Amino acid sequence: MSNVEDRLAAAGVVLPQPNPPVANYVPFVRVGDLVHISGQVSIDASGGIKGVVGDDVDAETARRAARLCGINLIAQMRAACEGDLDRVTRVVKLGGFVQVAAGFFEIPQVVNGCSDLMVEAFGDLGRHARSAVGVYRLPMNFAVEIDAVVAIA
Repeated sequence: MSNVEDRLAAAGVVLPQPNPPVANYVPFVRVGDLVHISGQVSIDASGGIKGVVGDDVDAETARRAARLCGINLIAQMRAACEGDLDRVTRVVKLGGFVQVAAGFFEIPQVVNGCSDLMVEAFGDLGRHARSAVGVYRLPMNFAVEIDAVVAIA
């Protein structure tokens, strides 16, 4: 098991099988040392976290939804690294999208659920650039979707 997977296991994180695409795209594309990972939604084995943050979903639940996105991103990273997460040399950037109600402005705090997981898993290599955007709707009514760019060896 890799050092990253040891840290994830210590945090109680079990990586799922990567989610397959639901439309005409691929889960990730590698260009040189960079891997661009398609947006991962807040899904898990129980169906995930869906709804509008600020209406159906409270801020703490939304933060957990962002963490789910991070878990799914790391599962895709593991696939891109052929099973060896220690090949990730840097989490470069996250792009966070939160399905929000009018008047909900805690979008950066929601996306922190994913950002915090990246640092927890990868240490300083998990510190990244980021955007956090509130949007009207997300696919299949998921509360959060996050994409990533990572560097791998």
